[in-house]
Amino acid sequence: MGIADTSIAAAAAALSGAAAVAAWRASREANNTASSVAQIERDRWHRELTPQLQLRIDPNNHFLYVRFVRPAALGRLQVQLQVRDDRDRSQDPELAGSVTAQMRAEVIWGPYRFRPGIDGADNLGRTLAPFFFEPDDLHRVAIDPTLTPTWFEGPTGEQRWREQYRTSPMRLWATCEAPGHKPWRLSCEPPWDGNPVLTEPPAGP
Repeated sequence: MGIADTSIAAAAAALSGAAAVAAWRASREANNTASSVAQIERDRWHRELTPQLQLRIDPNNHFLYVRFVRPAALGRLQVQLQVRDDRDRSQDPELAGSVTAQMRAEVIWGPYRFRPGIDGADNLGRTLAPFFFEPDDLHRVAIDPTLTPTWFEGPTGEQRWREQYRTSPMRLWATCEAPGHKPWRLSCEPPWDGNPVLTEPPAGP
């Protein structure tokens, strides 16, 4: 084989290699695009199937009523409720000889808590054990007024605590799970006056 033939063969091999690399890159980009489109579609479907719960407080009998409104296509739904504080106090400063972060964490900052030991509620009354229900089922949960922090001292301590949350809603997280789907974390703030409200998905794009 002459020099010319060798050069031609080398050039052909180089072109062939470049073509193979280009094809591999195109295939990878196509796969990435297909994966991105599929993920967007899965996220859209997940949003469209977001459960909607209706919650209502009975202030006279101290019960929280939870109804699974929709979508019926989800079938049996598992729900876990957690009481949210009125705001995040985890970064509040600690002053010497004053309230510590641990003391604040042991208080439910709001009007109601779950009744400890009932419906699978923890000792603080912040979290319930998961429960299951079908579309349009109604679930009843026992609630109690929150405990007054120990540092609300004096004859008006209890009164000051109750007045602070007299017209405040019960702020809740609802974590919902259904077979074959990622969990949903929803928020809800049923008011003290007994009006029903619906859960909302967290803010996001």
